[in-house]
Amino acid sequence: MIEIKQASTKKEMKEFVQFPFTLYKDNPYWVPSIIKEEVKSFDPTNAIFKSVDVRFFLAYKNGKLAGRIACCINWTEVKDLNKPKVRFGWFDVIDDLAVTQALLEEVEKFGKANQMHYMEGPMGFSNMDKAGMLTKGFDRLATMIGLYNYEYYPEHLTQLGFKPEAEWMEYNLDISAFNEEKISTMAQLVQKRYGVKALEFKTTKELMPYVDEMFALLNKTYADLQSFVPIEPFQIEHYKKKYLQFIHPDFISCVMDKNNKMIAFAITMPSFSRAFQKTKGKLFPFGFIHLLQAMKHNNRAEFYLIGIDPEYRNKGVTAIIFEEIYACFKKHQIELVETNPLLIENLKIQQLWKHFNPEIHKERKTYRKDI
Repeated sequence: MIEIKQASTKKEMKEFVQFPFTLYKDNPYWVPSIIKEEVKSFDPTNAIFKSVDVRFFLAYKNGKLAGRIACCINWTEVKDLNKPKVRFGWFDVIDDLAVTQALLEEVEKFGKANQMHYMEGPMGFSNMDKAGMLTKGFDRLATMIGLYNYEYYPEHLTQLGFKPEAEWMEYNLDISAFNEEKISTMAQLVQKRYGVKALEFKTTKELMPYVDEMFALLNKTYADLQSFVPIEPFQIEHYKKKYLQFIHPDFISCVMDKNNKMIAFAITMPSFSRAFQKTKGKLFPFGFIHLLQAMKHNNRAEFYLIGIDPEYRNKGVTAIIFEEIYACFKKHQIELVETNPLLIENLKIQQLWKHFNPEIHKERKTYRKDI
């Protein structure tokens, strides 16, 4: 017997957040969230919900928790981009097609009640949330910003009539393949030709005044991608709080023009995957120590975000970015680097990795079904 229940109380939301800890208990590749932070991010008072309607559901089989799903409508996407879709995310389920079907039926009901035309997922409230179901790389460690799931997930969706929609790839980058001398020469030429310069940060406090400008540039960088939804000011505040604590100023690179306007930036960070696994979802009493250690002593890094003003896209400013990043990686003895998920059609960004002998080691997709 399968029962679906909408999660609304604090107790139910905690169950919602904690379910994956049971599902992936013995899996060496899954990376957990911080339970308290995740519960907090789902609070109805969160500013993110100014433009998003969301419902959370739990599935029980014979009285035992067997799955979860969130369904949401991003009204910016619906009204401004004319995409009448209901999103689903935070989707986790046991290997039982009937449970998966029951959860997705709730998404369909929610979508129909709001006159949506189709459903798509897994994806979050906005483009800053994790998205894309893993279809390759099940034996690779997840990143802090990448979803992990079992192999049967896409099989379930295919059996239920869902079709692939957006597709992403993730790369391993070979730091040893980087030609430091060539890139440094190119960076100097670009700086001289366009009067641009790199901006370095020694502390997070120094970085803070530039964060809003980074998000604005991010909106410009990805505006021409069909799946991009602009990030609104109140959403920026939410993601600042969510991710800023994990950013090390050494791992940030910015390029400014002669008028001190930001034209490019990149955010990398030490890999927190192993540290998050050690926390077991709790910062206290000792979980935060693992995160601090990962910040200071780590041979792995993740390429989180890169933004380039379209006016400078083909003018070589990335040489300045990569020169700065490479210097940071050498300083911190980084040996392994992984990119964030990149949309398959985003060829402009993919081309940036040619200096690092890139290897595609993970693939992921969202799945769509008309309703």
